[in-house]
Amino acid sequence: MTTTDDASGSAATPDPADAGAAHPRFAAALGELGLGDLAARARRFPEATRTAGEAAAAIGCELSQICKSLIFAADGVPVLVLMDGASRVDLDRVREELGAEKVTRAKADVVRETTGYAIGGVPPFGHRARTRVLADRSLLAHETVWAAAGTPYAVFPMEPKELVATAGATLVDVRERSA
Repeated sequence: MTTTDDASGSAATPDPADAGAAHPRFAAALGELGLGDLAARARRFPEATRTAGEAAAAIGCELSQICKSLIFAADGVPVLVLMDGASRVDLDRVREELGAEKVTRAKADVVRETTGYAIGGVPPFGHRARTRVLADRSLLAHETVWAAAGTPYAVFPMEPKELVATAGATLVDVRERSA
């Protein structure tokens, strides 16, 4: 990994040798989807990109350009919510969108069982089990968003509309409203 430390304060820049840093299972899923080029564009960082803040700092992008992949339990059934990194999910809005009685954050074991990945490295698609997917419209505010590539140290760039379509997501408004 090569880093830049100039007066502009630019973020770490991945070394080209780090390309293809996606988790092998996620890289295989990309290949099956005909998106193998995305695996080659994945970048691995020496510091964790587990949170949206860590990822944005490593990449050098806006927090809202990070696509968080969050697993919730809607009446006990896992559901994936894709949200921009600067926003929080409003559980009541998710509940209303799904027509569920109760929506809670899924426990770590449910996340791993459902997706095949650990929290902090869950990609927006290519999961072990098929789930319902909701994508907040806020993701569409950018030309490119960055999402986890299957590990807490790797991310990949993608055009938001393509990401939403590939994930099979329904576009919704489920972020918390400003008070």
